[in-house]
Amino acid sequence: MLKRIATGWTWIRAAYFLIGTFVIVQSAFEGEWIGILLGAWPAAMGLFGLACAGRNCSTGTCEVRSEESNY
Repeated sequence: MLKRIATGWTWIRAAYFLIGTFVIVQSAFEGEWIGILLGAWPAAMGLFGLACAGRNCSTGTCEVRSEESNY
């Protein structure tokens, strides 16, 4: 988990994290607690790389098992 957080940063991942963090902080200052939940989603996408299942689908590394391999 720490390796995933520390490596593979792109500008879009950093943007997700920064925008989500900004929304969380501003919502906390304004007392809009639902905004914290709304800001947590893009922040988590940026921090943990959750966009498209951790970028596995976009790079072609998804494991697709055929019916023959189940035997």
